[in-house]
Amino acid sequence: MSRFTLYLQQLLRSLMLLSVLSATAAQAIERRDLIIDTDPGADDVVALLLALASPEELNVLAITTVAGNVRLDKTSRNARLAREWAGREEVPVYAGAPKPLVRTPIYAENIHGQEGLPGIAVHEPVVGLASGNAVDYLIQTLTKAPPHSITLALLGPETNLALALVQAPEITQGIKEVVVMGGAHFNGGNITPVAEFNMFADPHAAQVVLASGVKLTYVPLDVTHKILTSELRIKQIEALNNQAGKLVGDILNEYVKADMVQYGLPGGPVHDASVIAYLLKPELFSGRQVNLTIDTREGVTFGQTVADWYDTLKHDKNVFWVENGDAQGFFDLLTSRLSRLK
Repeated sequence: MSRFTLYLQQLLRSLMLLSVLSATAAQAIERRDLIIDTDPGADDVVALLLALASPEELNVLAITTVAGNVRLDKTSRNARLAREWAGREEVPVYAGAPKPLVRTPIYAENIHGQEGLPGIAVHEPVVGLASGNAVDYLIQTLTKAPPHSITLALLGPETNLALALVQAPEITQGIKEVVVMGGAHFNGGNITPVAEFNMFADPHAAQVVLASGVKLTYVPLDVTHKILTSELRIKQIEALNNQAGKLVGDILNEYVKADMVQYGLPGGPVHDASVIAYLLKPELFSGRQVNLTIDTREGVTFGQTVADWYDTLKHDKNVFWVENGDAQGFFDLLTSRLSRLK
């Protein structure tokens, strides 16, 4: 075999290896089109900052707001504040449903404070809301989207998406995946003994989304109560010495106190930010496909998510239920992305 032939073979192998590496890299940084539906809320704001600081992986098309942790006017203001703090005012914010589908509205001001952002002062953001309603935006955007192309992160009650599905069930064609912060199974609830707040706030909406047949992932209290702050983890965020680090440090130092007392935990969960971390680094999390139902009957089990973990009923597995997460990996990711902001 001539030297020239050997050279050609080596060159071809190198080109093939380069092609494989390029394809792998492209796959690793595949960018998701994302709509974030949220009710800020302390942990929602942390989630928004994490998402908006990650433009390589997450193309945030819009933020849609819903009443939940506080009233709609306050959740809409807080979403715009998060956008302002992230320096991403080009991302539109649409206000959505001011109340649940059926039940009487409830709020979580005992946890998130009267303004929804404990530990910091709020102000009216410079850039206002986008014109139009969040539900109309969801219908128009998902109807026109390429098939199964848009991910939705639902960080609060699921009212906006439920209303959109009732009015235009065909929008499921545009949905790639819906990732929900909500529910509880092994952990127990945080608003009743069995119900998590987002499910309890509008279980009928959650039922509509569950019945739609879209691909669903749930990030429940089962995992968020394992991804806890610590004094060191908050200090690392504060040590970034930027506005984002100070804001998140101040929010978390105040926000986690109630959960630490209520549950006897050594730190506090940052529920909604776990959804964004799951989208950015799913390898930090594990779980399994289960059959999930939601109790909408009045009584002590109202809002309970019943996850058939052991497949006792042999029903269709309609949800990927996240159970475990890498806590240090989560806080390393959060700290790293916050360092990108001003």
